Amino acid sequence: MKSVQVGLTLPQGWLDEFTSNNPNEQFLFSKNVALKAEKLGYDAGYVYDHFIPYYGNNSNGPFFEAYTLLSAIASATSKLRIGQVVTCNSYRHPSLLAKVTSTLDAISNGRLEFGIGAGWFEEEYISYGYKFENAASRIEQLDESLTIIKKMWKNEKSSFKGKHYSIKNAICNPKPMQHPHPPIMVGGAGSKLMEVVARHATRYNHPFGSPKTLEEKINLLKIKCKTIKRDHTEIENSVLLRVLVGKDRDDVKKIISGLKRKNESITDFILRSSDSIALGTADEVADYLERYQQIGISYFIVNFVGLSRSLDMLETFSRKVIPLLR
Repeated sequence: MKSVQVGLTLPQGWLDEFTSNNPNEQFLFSKNVALKAEKLGYDAGYVYDHFIPYYGNNSNGPFFEAYTLLSAIASATSKLRIGQVVTCNSYRHPSLLAKVTSTLDAISNGRLEFGIGAGWFEEEYISYGYKFENAASRIEQLDESLTIIKKMWKNEKSSFKGKHYSIKNAICNPKPMQHPHPPIMVGGAGSKLMEVVARHATRYNHPFGSPKTLEEKINLLKIKCKTIKRDHTEIENSVLLRVLVGKDRDDVKKIISGLKRKNESITDFILRSSDSIALGTADEVADYLERYQQIGISYFIVNFVGLSRSLDMLETFSRKVIPLLR
């Protein structure tokens, strides 16, 4: 079985991760998590490409813009790969996105993990003035966008005319440091999206879901790859999961209690999503993650729940969970 890799999402405001109300202190907390993760040997740090927190009653809370935060993290780290879970294709023209990502790959000396998806957060689209197209149109846009981005990463000048986007003699310089290009991680669900994954992705990221659900998606992807005569083993499978791990059962209860005191409604929302969280001691969490390994998941993107209560969780997971998976 392929050796597992583990990335983590960095504190950003998605589910009320900050303890301070000071914006700079919030950034420093995120940076410190990245530095600690790098020291502990995590493979990558990821951020969400959103503008507002996810959970409704916290929508006025702080949330750091993805690419600005990643640029700062790239400069503060030297080994940790950096990426997005996942870039919302609708928020930037693909020619700009090609330029942004190639610049970020240069800043990080070839550490970019390029995650991208068709977009889904309708409330956010409306709030920020983006048109929320139907799912079929958003997936068509994603397909054209990836075609343009790969052209611009590779060619001296690139032209493209499609249904949704067009460019003419577009220049992307500097080019990405990585060859032939940075990893392309497409995230999302649905048959039409799988066609985009089969054409463009080096990794397919499954956003949450049970092993049974993900196994069905992997099998569908294999069918889509066969249709276009692509070897499905060229595409790595990853999963985004929430994790709350403690040193022992008492530690787990202590972390949950602290989270409830801070924001009970968000904590209840997280904990009742049983297919989306690995919760417990190191052995219990490892047992849960091994179920995903058994269906072909070789890359985990971990959204730690409770880092604001216990940074020890990073070390507990690194020292006691990851070795059980390799």
